[in-house]
Amino acid sequence: MYKGFWLAVALVVSSVVAQAQERVVHVYNWSDYIDPKALSDFTRETGIKVIYDTYDSNETLETKLLAGNTGYDIVVPGATFLSRQIKAGIYQKLDRARLPNAKGLWPDVMQRMAVYDPGNEHALPYMWYTTGIAYDVKKAQQRLPGRVIDSWDIVFQPETLKAFASCGVYFIDSPEDVLTSAMRWLKIDPNSRKAEDIKKAADAVLRVKPSIKKFHSSEYINALANGDICLALGWAGDSFQARNRAKEAGNGVEIDYVIPKEGSLMSMDALAIPKDAPHLTEAYAFLDYLLRPDVAARNSDAIQYANGVIASKPFMDKSVLENRAIYPAPDVMSRLFTVNANDLTTQRLITREWTRVKTGR
Repeated sequence: MYKGFWLAVALVVSSVVAQAQERVVHVYNWSDYIDPKALSDFTRETGIKVIYDTYDSNETLETKLLAGNTGYDIVVPGATFLSRQIKAGIYQKLDRARLPNAKGLWPDVMQRMAVYDPGNEHALPYMWYTTGIAYDVKKAQQRLPGRVIDSWDIVFQPETLKAFASCGVYFIDSPEDVLTSAMRWLKIDPNSRKAEDIKKAADAVLRVKPSIKKFHSSEYINALANGDICLALGWAGDSFQARNRAKEAGNGVEIDYVIPKEGSLMSMDALAIPKDAPHLTEAYAFLDYLLRPDVAARNSDAIQYANGVIASKPFMDKSVLENRAIYPAPDVMSRLFTVNANDLTTQRLITREWTRVKTGR
């Protein structure tokens, strides 16, 4: 009798331990895109372990999602990719009753997100940002004395970009950002779906390609901070991460970032739960944690990106909140553009042109 009783107790304990061990959430996010301490704090508060993997392009994420059975509970797609992925049935509709902190979301950002996710049914805004030019202030002054870095001319005029080739130039590996920036510089509507317009943008990048050291969407942060390169076409938040790392290193490198006067792409990254997410309860717990105003503020402070939680502003460091390259002034906001989601035919064309840019054929 006692043996049977203790066997039953052991089975119950074993079951409880097994369930506790299963309390994990698998997250797939961009590199350098969260405060690492936020992950450990979440585990300490909830007992849920975060398995955190990273990628550096929307194309990489989309390939995994379309293949199915990724094992991820939360992913962070760019808004334009989100739109197409929703239509493909990749994501679950969100249960707002399980997200009490959603009350602090930014109405204007939510409205912009609704263009890609009608009714805001499938996703939540994570961060939003601009594409622009990051540069080493001293080396820019040496190479273009008296020239103000404020225009897309710097990166798309071959003779100008050539001045930076000797100290290193990176472009992010993102056709959406690079090609639409080239289209803006060429005075072409960045939302044009005409094959000849997309080709013109690719040709503009090809003309400056001899001066580009590498296309990569994350390595340029440390490369700028370490002085290995002196100019990058990249994202605002990454550029300020580079600036801060250089300051921490005390290496004398001074990084600045500019939104070009012609206008720049405003992009958003979303939080979404894949259809086949294996740990749904844990996914909602982590999403709601990210929406908590103090956590959203910490993440923005750490990665130098604007977040989608308006209630986070009182918790944010003023150096981030008052940085007009992160939270642009109204006159600059008026020059920012967004792009619509591409249909598959247009996306294939863009992919083909981007492959031509990177391979030269």
